[in-house]
Amino acid sequence: MSDRLTHFNADGAAHMVDVGDKPATRRRARAEGTIAMAAPTLAQIEAGGHRKGDVLGVARLAGIMGAKRTADLIPLCHPLALTAVDVAFTTDATSGTVRCEARVETTGPTGVEMEALCAVQIALLTIYDMCKAVDRGMTISDVRLLEKEGGRSGHWQRD
Repeated sequence: MSDRLTHFNADGAAHMVDVGDKPATRRRARAEGTIAMAAPTLAQIEAGGHRKGDVLGVARLAGIMGAKRTADLIPLCHPLALTAVDVAFTTDATSGTVRCEARVETTGPTGVEMEALCAVQIALLTIYDMCKAVDRGMTISDVRLLEKEGGRSGHWQRD
């Protein structure tokens, strides 16, 4: 890990990092997050009885689109040609949560951590949007990077 912020130049101004001389290597990242909700809201999602349709199916597509559009949302991210994006959900009736995990891959000069994190956030926000009419008290939390592979800094995994 570097001890300096790379998105600032020597004068302290924000800039896009130059990755032009970095080799294209296979890069992967995984991120997760959760959304907590009332039990009846989760029951509607699990039963597929939500009047807006398949909540998790729509959220999955939104997460994939979010990963693909990360450079449009985060000012200093490089636009990347993603080779794979997978967004998966796990529901837990006991805790009233939906857990989202995103896996993103590319072959390129820079990593896909932001794309994985963006996929999770957009997927969870989509669940919120689709269910807010019945539950405005939902809470999105614990969005975090789980693992990244590839590039100069190698492999990193959350303990």
